[in-house]
Amino acid sequence: MKFITFSAIGLFFCATIALSKSAAFVPSATHKIANNNNRLQNNILSYSLQPEPEGGEEISSIDTMPGSRMKNMGASGDEQQQEGEGQVYTFWLEAEADGKLIKEYRIQVEKDASKKANFPGFRKGQIPPYAQPQMTMFAIQEGVIKTCESAVAAYGLKALSGEAGSVEVHEDIKEICNGYKLGDPVKFTATFKATFDPEKMAKGEVEQEKEEEKVAETIEE
Repeated sequence: MKFITFSAIGLFFCATIALSKSAAFVPSATHKIANNNNRLQNNILSYSLQPEPEGGEEISSIDTMPGSRMKNMGASGDEQQQEGEGQVYTFWLEAEADGKLIKEYRIQVEKDASKKANFPGFRKGQIPPYAQPQMTMFAIQEGVIKTCESAVAAYGLKALSGEAGSVEVHEDIKEICNGYKLGDPVKFTATFKATFDPEKMAKGEVEQEKEEEKVAETIEE
């Protein structure tokens, strides 16, 4: 999962701001993760989640991932298959990027940027006020990427390599940033293509069988 597309955000970063090594961004002008209830509700008021697509089959997570949902929307239309990895499907995800994670990225981005910052009218190493929102946007994007990666693993999936594994986030990150309070979680929806991971799915089936056996034993008692 190397690429990610955000809707209509018009990305702009100053050359002095360090980019993360974990992922690359592919900006697009087209419209195409236990919750902290009070803080999340305050943040949601500043933007709206895109409507959930009709159809698809909801799948269960193998590993716990609170605040998330995943739907298998069916085999991908391009019939693309990666050698030895089975059928490729399109998935829809609703999830919440952890606020603490976003805050950590924000702090790190500012530290990295200050090492190279040399803006006219500001002392070396000082980040001007107009660059601060851009760093917050970048931190949110990083949080979203990491959440998508976690979701792929939690739901027993395997990301595609290269551009085929790009993720399309449906919300406008720039809009999310308006009124965003550092430390708040960020809820979002996304779609991407992936395959089922046979090893993870087998593990999930074994754990489910164990749970069913425990329930049966409890009922018998």
